[in-house]
Amino acid sequence: MIRTLLAEDMHLVRGAIVALLAYEEDIEVVAEVDRGDRIVAAARSSGADVAVIDVSLPGKDGLEAAGELHEELPHCGVLILTGVGTPGLLRRALDVHVRGFMAKDAPPHQLADAIRRVAAGERVIDSEIAIAAMRPLEPPLTPRELDVIGAAAEGAPVSEIAASLFLSEGTVRNYLHRTTSKLGARSRIDAIRIARESGWI
Repeated sequence: MIRTLLAEDMHLVRGAIVALLAYEEDIEVVAEVDRGDRIVAAARSSGADVAVIDVSLPGKDGLEAAGELHEELPHCGVLILTGVGTPGLLRRALDVHVRGFMAKDAPPHQLADAIRRVAAGERVIDSEIAIAAMRPLEPPLTPRELDVIGAAAEGAPVSEIAASLFLSEGTVRNYLHRTTSKLGARSRIDAIRIARESGWI
């Protein structure tokens, strides 16, 4: 029996996944959490073999929690579920030793198969995301978003960025938030790092 922890903050989605896995004779959901900062404790107390983690969670994002889980309980394999799979997100996942990376819109039967493979120590990566990760990186950001993140990278405060680009401060904050989200970054600083490493700014 593969003891599985499920970390998903959307109750309907979590319930649907639990119901789906209930049909699998060799998989048992032994813990459910709705916050990233509860994952390690739940995995430890439940003795989970595999943690299925949504990438976007309150309290602590899924990849940060996955990194901590690998450090604390390296025997527990991690399968990340994401609504928006990007090469940058995949690279972050591999950096924290995630074994599986799947898009949420994958066919349901693939989830159970991925859990089995992760439990067996295999690596399971969504093929379309993996192919995209091997291509030269095209910036997923608009020219205006690149302007804003570039100015932020120089250390300019929001008010200065707004004045220099003839935008309102609220618009600048929206651009920064959208940029962080598009890059799958943990924070504005992480978004700047990703953009610099990718050669976009």
